[in-house]
Amino acid sequence: MTDAGTPGRRLVVVVSGVTWDGVKGSERQLAEALTEHFDILWVDPPVSPATPDRYRGVAASAGRQWRPVLREVTSTIGRLTPVALPGLTRPGIRSTTWPLVRAQLAWALRRLRRRPRAVLACSPHDVLGRWGSSTVDVLYGTDDWVAGAELMRLDRDRVAGEERKSLRRADLVLAVGPELAARWRGLGPEPMLFPNGCAPDAYLAEVEPAALPDGFPTPVAGLSGQLSDRIDLALLEAVADTGVGLLLVGPRDPGWYPARVDSLLARENVHYVGPVPFDDLLPYLARFDVGLTPYADSAFNRASFPLKTLEYLAAGKPVVSSELPASRRLADETDEIRLADSPAAFAEAVLAAAIQARDPAAVSVRRGVARAHSWSARAEKLAGLIG
Repeated sequence: MTDAGTPGRRLVVVVSGVTWDGVKGSERQLAEALTEHFDILWVDPPVSPATPDRYRGVAASAGRQWRPVLREVTSTIGRLTPVALPGLTRPGIRSTTWPLVRAQLAWALRRLRRRPRAVLACSPHDVLGRWGSSTVDVLYGTDDWVAGAELMRLDRDRVAGEERKSLRRADLVLAVGPELAARWRGLGPEPMLFPNGCAPDAYLAEVEPAALPDGFPTPVAGLSGQLSDRIDLALLEAVADTGVGLLLVGPRDPGWYPARVDSLLARENVHYVGPVPFDDLLPYLARFDVGLTPYADSAFNRASFPLKTLEYLAAGKPVVSSELPASRRLADETDEIRLADSPAAFAEAVLAAAIQARDPAAVSVRRGVARAHSWSARAEKLAGLIG
């Protein structure tokens, strides 16, 4: 994105909870879809000179970062990686972190000679209500941050306090599902439902399926996503017990049941490939016969909208999901999503889904459901809301 930007287009600032280099989740996919309507300035989470490489994104390839980095990603997307003091999340020092981020964002806007039409906050941190009356302050709730505080090893009361302040400062509040919207409505605002989407065209290309070990069993049930506390490990174990191939793609949290996960990954019918960039994911999805959404029953997951369910459908795959509210809503639209409330039922549903996994008519139905939930449509709705 050049200093002057694209003539006739306004700027939207997306203050993200994840780096641009990280997992390509809802925030980045929405930001990319918004480029149909606006220029975008993406703001990474702040880093410090002491931040480990794996959390530093752009700084990891450039050595320790002492100053903010502003760079062009594309002609319509700029990226700011702000810098904070070492120990940026610790009490005391934490109070300086977001004032520094706001100051560096103001510096970046001056460098770009732009005034934002909207600032989209994807976390409850203190960035809203600071940019003038012509800027629309948007709080974008992709997850229930308070419910997820324990999962993220954060202080629940502090997160709840930050959330209340952000809700008060927001002109527009977006909630990923009715569960989060209901809780926020009890705090005063009237949230608008804004579910996750997918990029259906990204899954249409014919690709060579990724290689698997010789003799790997079929059909193949696949999970694309992080192996962490969000996943019900017993569901994956039950699938592996059936003898079908279990293909796992994504980063692994080393603290998540390490002994049980090691045992699962050691099975001959289980293949783990680790994290894969979004642009390289399609060959692995092509190997799936069934996509898995094996989320644990937790308050955080019940308020979520798993991206992977729509992405499996966009790739033409049937889905087996645990009983999540968002999955139930999607299952009302199609029989190509099977729900299960126990490990045994989950495994049985995988075997049933695999029977017609590659039927052309069923593939077309799945992709049609995904197309009805495109990020392009979500971005068009948001563009109308912020003007």
